[in-house]
Formats: sequence, C-alpha cells, structure tokens
Amino acid sequence: MSTTVSLDHQINRLGFWSAITTIIVAVVSGFLPLDAPGGFGADHADRVAWLTTNRGAFILGWANQIVFMLSSSGVFFCIAWQVSRNNPLRGIIAAVVVAMSVMAFIIPKFIAVWTIPMLADMISTGGGSAQMADALLLILNVSVPYSLYTSFDYLGFWLYAVFALLAAGPLYGPTLSAKISAVCLGAFGIIYHGIFLALLLGNIDPVDIEYSVSAPAVLLIIAIVAMLFNFKSAMESRA
Repeated sequence: MSTTVSLDHQINRLGFWSAITTIIVAVVSGFLPLDAPGGFGADHADRVAWLTTNRGAFILGWANQIVFMLSSSGVFFCIAWQVSRNNPLRGIIAAVVVAMSVMAFIIPKFIAVWTIPMLADMISTGGGSAQMADALLLILNVSVPYSLYTSFDYLGFWLYAVFALLAAGPLYGPTLSAKISAVCLGAFGIIYHGIFLALLLGNIDPVDIEYSVSAPAVLLIIAIVAMLFNFKSAMESRA
C-alpha cells in the first residue's frame, strides 16, 4: 500500500468515525442543558441561581458541545480532503476555513466550561469581585444573540457556511451519498448567507435569531449522515 493510499484510507476512516461520533453526541445533546430554562427570556438572577445549582450539568452539556463541534469539523476536514481530488485549490481553502471555524467555536465553548460557572459562583458567594463577575456574565450570556459569547458561535456557523459553498460543487459525485451531502451543504451555505443578509438588513428580530440559525443546521447533520456511507465506501475501495 502506497503512502498516498494509506493516507487516503486513514482520512476516510477518520471521517467515518467522526461522523459516528457526531451522530451519537447529537443525540446526547438533546438530554443535556445548555442554559437556564427560558433561554433568551430568562431573568439574570434566575440564570445565576440555575447555574449555581446545575453547575455540573451545565459543564457536561457544553463539554459535549465541544466534542460535537470537533467531530463535525473532523467530518468537514475529511470532506475537504475528498474535494481536493477534484479541485485542489478549493479543497485547501475549505480545510483552512474549517480550521478557522474550530477556533471560532472553541473560544465560547471553553468559556462556557471554564469561565461561566466560576462567574456564577463568584456572584452567588458575593465575593469582592462579584460586581465585575456579574457584568461579565451578562456579556457572556449563552442565549442572548447579540452577546459577545454568541457572536463567536455565529461566526463559527458562518465559516461552516463558507466551507459548505466551497465544498458542495466538487463533492457532488457519482454516489448517492455524495450527491445528498453536496446538495445539503450547498443548501445550508445559501440559506445561511440569506439569513445573514436578512439579519444585517434588520429583517429578523433578536428573539428569532437562534431558531433562524439553528434550523438550517439540520442540513449539516443530514450531510454528515450521508457522508458516513461515503467514507465507508471509500475505505472499502482502498482496502
């Protein structure tokens, strides 16, 4: 087995297991809390109390989101590898965009695991830095669509949309799984940019931003499920 074939097999195997991991953690995420009940409309004091009481579940929920993001990005990186066969330049740019998205996503998710629980504890105990912690927690609200925290998250989704537009065309191939994945990626890239434009024009209310962004992301999950079969077929053909 040549070095090229071996690397191709390893990357397709990485994509296969990344897709499986993504599907599993996507299911698990439905059972883990990411914020206080009420989300965007939750009272700040109620959120602090909830974070203090549910510290472990909150951290676990966002740790699961880190795994979710890394496994999804692993699938997209492996898609970029496949894209590079037909269009090397697009494949390279797509891989760079995926790497940038990881940086955008990992910042707020690490803040959720590390900083936010400590801020809530500081506020609840009334320490000397409680006032500063209270102000920071407001800035790092995980549900308010215009907070510093969510801005990084939406940046990550925008980079996913850029990746999707780069990868969709070259990925569209002879297999059904490649076609489904390419169409879903292309649709997500177009829809997300349309939502982004509508947001800039003021056509989406803040309370509707989270749903407007998260609903099209279902297309990414469908693309990942489809790529599961694509990676499996690619591994078998290279065995």
